[in-house]
Amino acid sequence: MSVQDYLDKHMLSRKIEDAVNAAVRAKTADPVLFISNHMRKAVPSAITKVKARQILDSRGIPTVEVDLYTNKGMFRASAPSGAPSGMYGAIELRDGDKATYLGNGVSKAVKNINEKISEAIVGMDPILQNQIDQAMIDLDKTEKKGELGANAILAVSIAACRAGAAEKEVPLYKHIADLSGGGNHVLPVPAFTLISGGKHAGNNLALREIMILPVGAQTFEEAMQMGSETYHHLKAVIAEKYGPHGCNVVEDGGLAPDITSFREGLDLVMEAIGRTGYTNKLKIAIDVAATDFCIGSKYDLDFKSPKKSGQNFKSGEEMIEIYKELCKDYPIVSIEDPFDKEDWEQVKFFSGLRICQVVGDGLLMSNPKRIERAIQENACDALLLKVNQLGTVTEAIEVVKMAKDAKWGVVISQRSGETDDSFLADLSVGLATGQIKAGAPCRGERLAKYNQLIRIEEEIGEQASYVGENWRHS
Repeated sequence: MSVQDYLDKHMLSRKIEDAVNAAVRAKTADPVLFISNHMRKAVPSAITKVKARQILDSRGIPTVEVDLYTNKGMFRASAPSGAPSGMYGAIELRDGDKATYLGNGVSKAVKNINEKISEAIVGMDPILQNQIDQAMIDLDKTEKKGELGANAILAVSIAACRAGAAEKEVPLYKHIADLSGGGNHVLPVPAFTLISGGKHAGNNLALREIMILPVGAQTFEEAMQMGSETYHHLKAVIAEKYGPHGCNVVEDGGLAPDITSFREGLDLVMEAIGRTGYTNKLKIAIDVAATDFCIGSKYDLDFKSPKKSGQNFKSGEEMIEIYKELCKDYPIVSIEDPFDKEDWEQVKFFSGLRICQVVGDGLLMSNPKRIERAIQENACDALLLKVNQLGTVTEAIEVVKMAKDAKWGVVISQRSGETDDSFLADLSVGLATGQIKAGAPCRGERLAKYNQLIRIEEEIGEQASYVGENWRHS
């Protein structure tokens, strides 16, 4: 093929002339850069390559990372991981070889991306998120993504979402809002973990988390300041009462003093809040994670104390009385998983009292069928969304729509095994969830999400809106 034939085949002369004319019309100060960008925009949008690898999450346990390439560049994403999600959540594919990472390796999931998923989606337009996600779901062919692994599918889905935003030349949160049909870019109230217990900590506290919500802040940046200051005041309070060892942090950055009762933990938090001067601007949320200490139809509040376990059983009715008293005595506005994941009757009754927001985590597992049942039965009034329990961005958007249509609150949630991927921050703004639970204002993988929200607020500028007191229904 001659040079002229090559130029004619690809219409290079016309494309270059168009780019030069555009640069002249724009009177650009850097015509070479302008022409380069103009030509790049003329290239058809397509995924050109997908490459996965095994990395470690915040717990030192393997997870999946993906580099997805288009003509616009490379886009990276990683999948968070948590405790096994049970019978209702999507399946994280693990190698099971006890000789390597104690069986937690993800080389099979990585291989599935490099050999199967890559072949299926290379050539697809990254803007078409739904089609990319559906292609992976169809390739897997199982209800819970057990063939390819939800960890493999999710990492690719998030990377594709980033590529789609780049193709449209819009911020990631804006692209997510477009995908969901939404338009309001609101900054969520952060639920900062202050004290950890349950199976997340080595103390004797039965409930899993005590959190604060800076609903009285005017901006997200101010909310971060409130959270950080309260966290550090709490460290001082705990050090005074229990010694420096009480300030050790756990997986999500929460402090874990050697306490045993709900009230003991709440009193520590209230003292810290008192020292900040933010008393009227901070509310409290608790994650009970009651499934962890449910035995039959009873709840063992001393399940972590071998010498006491079995001596402090509470019935569902008694737990309701405990929650009612706590909500009366402390500024608690949200309780997550107050009962076992199958204790539908108690959670329905408690939700009906309208004492506080009742968040479904173990009850729902981000599973559309469980969410639909909970909506029909008024079993709770807020969804805790863990994207890895679903496996794709598209499915996350769909369940958030379900929750919002039911007038529920929505909490975007971290996992115990996180990475420095900040996707959850953009997801919370793009879907206008109003609430995000990303751990304590401590540890890099947690702050990756919070710091990204600071950047987003700055980028939006004067149009930025922090939900504040409207955190329930943003």
